[in-house]
Amino acid sequence: MEATLQAQVFSVLATVALVLMVVVTGGVVYLTAADWRDRRRRKNDQQATPKRRAKS
Repeated sequence: MEATLQAQVFSVLATVALVLMVVVTGGVVYLTAADWRDRRRRKNDQQATPKRRAKS
């Protein structure tokens, strides 16, 4: 009986670990995509509006 309980506990812990790995990986992918999108948007904004030069 104790072996069955131990196997169930390990199964639950393995499932929780898998879910946490998927959540963390998804978060990293989301942050990477958001950073890429923001860099692309900043680059497009810089190209669309020429820099102003200070009058001397």
